[in-house]
Amino acid sequence: MITAVDVVDVRFPTSHRLDGSDAMNPDPDYSAAYVVLHADDGREGHGFTFTIGRGNDLCCAAIETLSEYVVGTDVHGPADLGALYLRLTRDSQIRWLGPEKGVMHLAAAALVNAAWDLASRRAGLPLWKYLSSLTPEEIVGCVDWRYLSDALTPEAALDLLRAAEPGKAERIAEIEARGYPAYTTSPGWLGYDDEKVVALAREAVAQGYKQIKLKVGADLEDDRRRFAAARAAVGPDIRIAVDANQRWDVDQAVDWTKALAEFDPWWIEEPTSPDDVLGHAAIRERVAPIKVATGEHVHNRVMFKQLLQAGAIDFLQMDAARVAGVNENLAILLLAKHFDVPVCPHAGGVGLCELVCHLSMFDYTSVSATMEDRVIEYVDHLHEHFTAPTVIRDGRYAAPAAPGFSAEMKWESLQRFAYPNGPEWREHA
Repeated sequence: MITAVDVVDVRFPTSHRLDGSDAMNPDPDYSAAYVVLHADDGREGHGFTFTIGRGNDLCCAAIETLSEYVVGTDVHGPADLGALYLRLTRDSQIRWLGPEKGVMHLAAAALVNAAWDLASRRAGLPLWKYLSSLTPEEIVGCVDWRYLSDALTPEAALDLLRAAEPGKAERIAEIEARGYPAYTTSPGWLGYDDEKVVALAREAVAQGYKQIKLKVGADLEDDRRRFAAARAAVGPDIRIAVDANQRWDVDQAVDWTKALAEFDPWWIEEPTSPDDVLGHAAIRERVAPIKVATGEHVHNRVMFKQLLQAGAIDFLQMDAARVAGVNENLAILLLAKHFDVPVCPHAGGVGLCELVCHLSMFDYTSVSATMEDRVIEYVDHLHEHFTAPTVIRDGRYAAPAAPGFSAEMKWESLQRFAYPNGPEWREHA
């Protein structure tokens, strides 16, 4: 039984070096509303949701509000995890604040992810392998199917999962041997000068990456200059994606993307408001053959359903902590498979690389059964604060081997970067 929930406001001063800077977020402090579930058998479950500084305290307060739904319950298997997800997302009074979006949904993500961490630790398996061990019926039972059945029914989802069963053992072995393809955003932060962009782009190619990403959207001529420099540095065979972080209106997105077309962008990411499904569809039609990607700020599975139904995206960028955790991401993976859209997760934030690789690896073993045009974002920041940090080998995520969801932060990091009274923040103050 879960007996207590601890919540810590953890913030890292990444704004001081402009790590993570983009057109909409020039000075982010990567942060986590961090959760520890304590069970009466001595085990713990760790989870968090990601923010970029101010407002992280609101997420922590929301987690404390929702913790009453967790204390006194237990999670030993998928049925328990499905029931917990519904308790956290279907409270009638809390839903009035959303529904299924905003701070309360982020809080649910932290608690749901911590519960999956606890369950997979008890199973003695990393989360990706624990998910891969579940039956199609157990996976479908973890999903909230309300609002989805016009696009995908539970019965059709079962058919998708059963069709992926042959060859699963071989795909698990492949993941353990070779990992999963990655791309890196580390060269492309908007606050970096051209010299640093070029040096980091060349370094990424030398490390085995076949794709990098540049932030764009603040100044067109600056973007064209930086893109030209990066393209010259890596050559024509390396994919370069660009990310506007929601900066533009629809017409502006089309014009700006076309102005970058000569440098061969692989995709344009978040070209406009993440809520604008029809805007994404219009942009995709008008900038083709350049592809459109979005998802890190999409609030829930229903919005992803609409983006897919509208043919608005070429790549779906799920986030491990934006929607309400593992359960909702299972629904999103199934929708993406049904609509045959590749999933290329967002991981540009503290701990997100550690989390989301589990979901992509499960997608390969048990849902899509392919890695074609699929890559996971990688950002080389803050991994040293985790007990089981992400490992990249030759441009690929190595398969996590430690039991759990790779979410546990080191105790000394939690103490040092706790906000506002940790030593790091007292020094900055």
